Amino acid sequence: MIKRLHIKQIFLFLLLVLLVYAIQYAWKSFPIISGYGAKNLCSCMFVAGRDAGSVEKEELGDFPLSLARYKINYTDSSVTASIFGLAVKKSFFRRGLGCTLINDLSEKEIRSQKFVLTAPPLINPDSIPWPSGDKIIDSSYNGINRQQLKNILINAIKEDGIIEKHGTRALIVLYDGGLVGEEYATGFNRTSKMLCWSMVKSVMGTLIGILVKNQQLNTQLPAPINEWQGGNDRRKMITLQQLLQQTSGLKFEENYTKASEVTNMLFKKGDMAGYTASLPLADEPGKQFNYSSGNSNLLSRIIRQTVGESLYHSFPYVSLFYKIGMLHTVIEPDAAGTFIGSSYMYASARDCARLGLLYYNDGIFSGQRILPEGWVKEATMPSSADNRKHYGYQFWLNGFDKDLSKRWYPDGPADMYFADGFNGQDIYIIPSKKLVVVRLGLHVIDENDLLKKIIACTD
Repeated sequence: MIKRLHIKQIFLFLLLVLLVYAIQYAWKSFPIISGYGAKNLCSCMFVAGRDAGSVEKEELGDFPLSLARYKINYTDSSVTASIFGLAVKKSFFRRGLGCTLINDLSEKEIRSQKFVLTAPPLINPDSIPWPSGDKIIDSSYNGINRQQLKNILINAIKEDGIIEKHGTRALIVLYDGGLVGEEYATGFNRTSKMLCWSMVKSVMGTLIGILVKNQQLNTQLPAPINEWQGGNDRRKMITLQQLLQQTSGLKFEENYTKASEVTNMLFKKGDMAGYTASLPLADEPGKQFNYSSGNSNLLSRIIRQTVGESLYHSFPYVSLFYKIGMLHTVIEPDAAGTFIGSSYMYASARDCARLGLLYYNDGIFSGQRILPEGWVKEATMPSSADNRKHYGYQFWLNGFDKDLSKRWYPDGPADMYFADGFNGQDIYIIPSKKLVVVRLGLHVIDENDLLKKIIACTD
């Protein structure tokens, strides 16, 4: 009898522990799950023009994202998500801005915000030759086997297509600036806007470069963050270069599998740069590499205060996108109105290729210098704190180490660098092979093998 009572007590104790853990998990994680779902379903529908059913099945169909339930309001272009009626999160669409997740501020406050936007140029891209436009003049390119390349791209799309969910959705290859290969999965095409995730970090680095060219910023000076200007605040010594190189020293965990700084920032905070600015130092600035989406959102806010409110929301478009033909690109702001420079840009594969081409051509596009001389070289050099030599100014580097096993892509040349986003959104720039490769998709594939095959098509 006593033994049975003891076993029952142990069982009840374990049940209580499990219940406490479940409550803690729900308290921390449910708002992240519902926030992720509301934001991404809203953007996929109202920015990318996707069908809600396909998004729920493909982007949001896996556990624990599948826990969320959604209400779509076509009248106010919004999506509301909840889990068992709890952790309600709402995201809504605004033309020219994409979707914004409601956090900290009320919906009324966010909707009442006024932004100065710029309309795209009144041109017909189909009548303008690549790369400024979309008219492809088919030419022979010595040095690349185009038929072999076409077969590789088709097979890459088909192989992933065997899986119920689209793996690779878009593949583009530029050779010496010419568009020599392009394939899309069913339901996607050259104007489809797709989520780029952290590739937008490379856009933030590019916009900083433009402001350096305009002599409005200096990478060697301390980053102008108001929260750090107190007399004994060591954070005020963090330079703009250290933010670019991910060596700021700020305490920031980039972990998407739990409640961490990055998931709390993206799905619970209305002012993402303000949240990051409030974080303490974990390391001395410039001494440790720590990949942080928070650093990128600080860069976005620095751009905002540098160009001013009247220019900020049109600045990426006027100073970069429209100058290089990126007419199918949208960067989305947080509730505070600052572009989410870490994560939320939707762009077509061709637009991504244009950004890669800008860097391939040393910051010049169609004869016009966009970036300052020497910026591309500077942006593709690692900091002394980066032991693996694999990160520059918001671009990943393949690594200069002679040990191929230490490179991100062992079969990629050492001079390769790339804009990289979650689940294999990538723009690869490979100067030594005259290549720019864009891959967009739903989940990670063996991109080293794909790049190896594409490189093999060149002499």
